[in-house]
Amino acid sequence: MTISVRAATIAAAPLFDAAHLLLPHLERGQRIDAGVLRAVMDSAFGGSDTEGAWDWKTAYDACEAATVLFLRKFGPVMRSRAGSNAAMAPMLAKIASLLPTHTRRSEESQTLQQFSTPITLGLAASVAAAITPADLVLEPSAGTGLLAIFTELASASCVLNELAESRAGLLQQLFPGVALTKFDAAQIDDHLDAGVAPSVVLMNPPFSALANVDRGMADAALRHIGSALSRLAEGGRLVAITGAGCAPDNPAWQPAFVRLQERGRVVFSAAIDGAVYAKHGTTIDTRLTVIDKIPADDSMAFLAPLGVSPDVTTLLGWIAQYVPQRLPTLVRVPTPAVSRPIGAAVSRSVATRRASAPAATIEPEAVELAYETIDWKAVDGRRITDALYEEYALQSINIPGAKAHPTKLVQSAAMASVAPPKPSYRPHLPGSLVGDGLLSDAQLESVIQAGEAHAGFLAGAWKVDETFDIVTAAPDDAENAVRFRRGWFLGDGTGAGKGRQVAGILLDNWLKGRRRAVWVSKSDKLLEDAQRDWSALGQERLLITPLSRFRQGTPIRLAEGILFTTYATLRSDARDDKASRVKQIVDWLGQDFDGVIVFDESHAMQNAAGGKGERGDQAASQQGRAGLRLQHALPDARVVYVSATGGTTVHNLAYAQRLGLWGGEDFPFATRAEFVEAIEAGGVAAMEVLARDLKALGLYAARSLSYEGVEYELLEHRLGDEQIAIYDAYAGAFAVIHNNLDAALKAANVTGDKGTLNRQAKSAARSAFESAKQRFFNHLITAMKTPSLIAAIDREHGSVPVLAEPSWRVSEAIVAAEDGTFYSNDGIDVAGAGRALWGWFTGVDGGGSTITEQLAKVLYTGGRTGVPDRIAQVALALKLDGHYTKRAILSMYLSAIYFGNGYYGVLAASEGYFGLPPGRLSWAQASLLAGLPQAPSLLDPLQHLALAGQRQSYVLGRLVATGVLTRAQAAAAAAAPLGLR
Repeated sequence: MTISVRAATIAAAPLFDAAHLLLPHLERGQRIDAGVLRAVMDSAFGGSDTEGAWDWKTAYDACEAATVLFLRKFGPVMRSRAGSNAAMAPMLAKIASLLPTHTRRSEESQTLQQFSTPITLGLAASVAAAITPADLVLEPSAGTGLLAIFTELASASCVLNELAESRAGLLQQLFPGVALTKFDAAQIDDHLDAGVAPSVVLMNPPFSALANVDRGMADAALRHIGSALSRLAEGGRLVAITGAGCAPDNPAWQPAFVRLQERGRVVFSAAIDGAVYAKHGTTIDTRLTVIDKIPADDSMAFLAPLGVSPDVTTLLGWIAQYVPQRLPTLVRVPTPAVSRPIGAAVSRSVATRRASAPAATIEPEAVELAYETIDWKAVDGRRITDALYEEYALQSINIPGAKAHPTKLVQSAAMASVAPPKPSYRPHLPGSLVGDGLLSDAQLESVIQAGEAHAGFLAGAWKVDETFDIVTAAPDDAENAVRFRRGWFLGDGTGAGKGRQVAGILLDNWLKGRRRAVWVSKSDKLLEDAQRDWSALGQERLLITPLSRFRQGTPIRLAEGILFTTYATLRSDARDDKASRVKQIVDWLGQDFDGVIVFDESHAMQNAAGGKGERGDQAASQQGRAGLRLQHALPDARVVYVSATGGTTVHNLAYAQRLGLWGGEDFPFATRAEFVEAIEAGGVAAMEVLARDLKALGLYAARSLSYEGVEYELLEHRLGDEQIAIYDAYAGAFAVIHNNLDAALKAANVTGDKGTLNRQAKSAARSAFESAKQRFFNHLITAMKTPSLIAAIDREHGSVPVLAEPSWRVSEAIVAAEDGTFYSNDGIDVAGAGRALWGWFTGVDGGGSTITEQLAKVLYTGGRTGVPDRIAQVALALKLDGHYTKRAILSMYLSAIYFGNGYYGVLAASEGYFGLPPGRLSWAQASLLAGLPQAPSLLDPLQHLALAGQRQSYVLGRLVATGVLTRAQAAAAAAAPLGLR
């Protein structure tokens, strides 16, 4: 968001006044000690620190603001008299010596790691950046302006960004004519207006802190650098101050710098002794790194380390000796006119100039979805047939301009026999979603039906106890009585795009101002799927934040966003002095929350109320109880249940509290027990009638892909003696593990001589063992059946069937970009596999997979990256390489990988992005497509064309390096139109 409200600026006014009161002390060369600073702050804020009028971190900010005012007034004269940067440094050091040492920290400064740049180091950074008056300089973490002032002294334009409210207000006072934004700098490229193309980036990012994350993130600085580098114009220069360990020669970070050099070349890197930061409250060693925005000739080659600079004077000497001249910037940088009035205390020769474009993300305009209601009749030119499934079509509405679902959908004959009620709810969505087909007509219908359901409330009033477990009926006028908002159930099967529909419902509410939501799912691995579906609708993927980033018992520090969690996390009860996860979420949302709660894969809450089983009474599941607690605690929430199998048994529907199945006037069952008894008596047919009735009430939708024309053939595989022996050997091995599991639990103090010591740990261990055993034998049996399957395919087709025969351009581009040794390797890259395994242990992604390994990862290990899965991928890659031709492997890979926007396989991606079959793609289109699998959401050309273009440049460079294209051909491809749809 841009800082358009004056509140932050007004709040910073006393701080700005304090800076002006301190300025005369600097002008006279007088030291500002604690007594002087306290007197100035008391005067400016109208009260003392003991009264809470100000704190010492704010006082230090006032000192830094006074330094900015001093440099604005005297900087040009000092530079003129110094005659050189080396002579300027001692002058700045003398000014810094007049200021107090930072000895106290605030909670905000600790959380965001606010260490301002010493002015001597700011000088060195600006010299390394070689700023000219023609430059547009971006400072993503502007702090108190100690770096920005050097941009002003160089007469360059600048764009400032600062997340902290107080510092942003101060910057507004210090640099009133400069474009100022307030984003998380770790995603600065995603947020800034597309028109902002800086030729220089000056940055001092947090070393290990990320916004809204309550734990240290080792790669925080690199995340900031990566996003800023993406925004930097081609040929531009980035200068960053980081921790000393963030270095190309550090083995832990070298793989990350290798990837970084695919976009920008590291031309200088030097560590700096911690004494430089002593006045700012730390003695941590730092590093100055200079990156030019041009891919390195060899991304794995780095400069020889220079050692540690003991002071800024030495560092300036190294910069003069080793930092190369600036490259020409490929994007024209505007030089806007001065817009800030120059006051009496400001030198008229060094005015700051405003950037030409506002640096803000333009939120998509919310347009009311236009549709018309229609009358539906069961007999209307097309009879309900005697088939099990009927073709799906909108029954109660017509949406002009909406695209049909990309694959034919069907619904059961029972569901097709009724229509949902005519709605009146009008969603608000970006207009492009309809015209571009980002949501199909069936998916748009879901958004409408969900909104219609959420517009009403269930009958009756209720009281909820403090535990959120017990709900009792109450008179309508009873004190603290609540009414529950009606929910909606999405029962679509695979292929209907449940995630995209959930994203549409969330976006509708988001654009209506409900900027907090919760998305609950079965696995944390589904976070990326949720972010993909959200970003597919043009939204910032990182607005979906995992709850795991916030420790249990700590506040959730998100001003807005979609909180993603799993049922396993949600069920965490209160322990020690830490509130439960449900309570943590409720505290964040607030008791009056009326936003969306999505229970994805809601069948994970089955048996939420307990019941009778084959072995007697069953206790309610912890996950089900947690889901019910969340619904009870937030009666006004707009609940969406999502499950293709949630309604298979009546007992599993206990979590669906918001459908009004019992306990009120909406359904003729007073209690859940009466409902269960009645439905059970009717069997499966009664469940089908229930589903149909829910649809007729507008509370349920269930569609699935049509398999019309698909033929099935049973293929029998007889196990050979060798396979039986293999199976028996593995079964025996697991029996040994099973027989010794009790001893292992005892050794781990989970059980003891007196029984179970940790019931939860014991249950988790046994569950993990059984899960691993089932997965293993599933893979084993699948592998054993494979020879018969391959033989049958060969008999029927004579070759390996693939979904699409890709064009040779796409094939060559993929090979060049992802696996240059594909045609000569044995399916694996030993060094790369080693880096990947090391990365798993260290938490640093080492990459290094061949195309064959990636195919094994996609097809056989479900994309998992654990050590056992990595090992399995290597073994499977060797087998694939030994059995299939390289062409077949490449074809299978291109048919399976994800290209973003819901496009799996090159055929879908080619037609989806360009409206062309793969064989008709140009080199420009093929190289763009080949770059997407690396990060499909981040590189989505429909949303992030600049990033996709940078990756395309890398692919074209690899095609030149491998001899497929000449430089002239690559240049022509880079300039050619893409023809994106």
